[in-house]
Amino acid sequence: MGEDQKDKLLLAIKEEVIECRGCQLYKTRNLPVIGQGDHRAKIMLIGEAPGANEDKTGVPFCGESGRVLNLLLSSIGLKRENVYIANILKCRPPSNREPASEEVEACVAYLLRQISIIEPKIIASLGNHSTHFILKHFGVPESNLGISKLRGKKFVAQDPLTQKHYTIIPLYHPAVAVYNGRLLDSLKNDFKIIEEQLKDE
Repeated sequence: MGEDQKDKLLLAIKEEVIECRGCQLYKTRNLPVIGQGDHRAKIMLIGEAPGANEDKTGVPFCGESGRVLNLLLSSIGLKRENVYIANILKCRPPSNREPASEEVEACVAYLLRQISIIEPKIIASLGNHSTHFILKHFGVPESNLGISKLRGKKFVAQDPLTQKHYTIIPLYHPAVAVYNGRLLDSLKNDFKIIEEQLKDE
């Protein structure tokens, strides 16, 4: 897929999300958080849903979690501009509650289209909920395990919608290092797995 075509298709998703009324979250959001980064990125980072800072700015992973994420990317020689960052939900659930199943069902097609357009080599799922959804979608049997057992492992799986193959690497959510600084080294070690995988691509 050509670069111009990718840009046009991702812009179309942005316009659709802005007008989306697929669930009730559009009533309480300030700004949708569609995604940000390189449309030709080899790495796509996927979180669960926007938080309060993201809802105000429309930027994924800003605030303290974003600061940690930037640090982790820097530790493997990358910047935000080198990757693409998105969430399963494009709108913030009130009070940062967990997404409802009907909200995920209404929204997730946008993310799956983003994946198929960007065609990353590596999908890094950030946190338990994102990891569970991504692994389940890609038919990985271990999708029912918790993030502590899955983090840092590599799964090569085929998208049932597009038949494309991706390397999926579950990771702790950067927020864990905000609340527990001792986990930062663990996160850095896990990010090294992304660096090693990139060399093989």
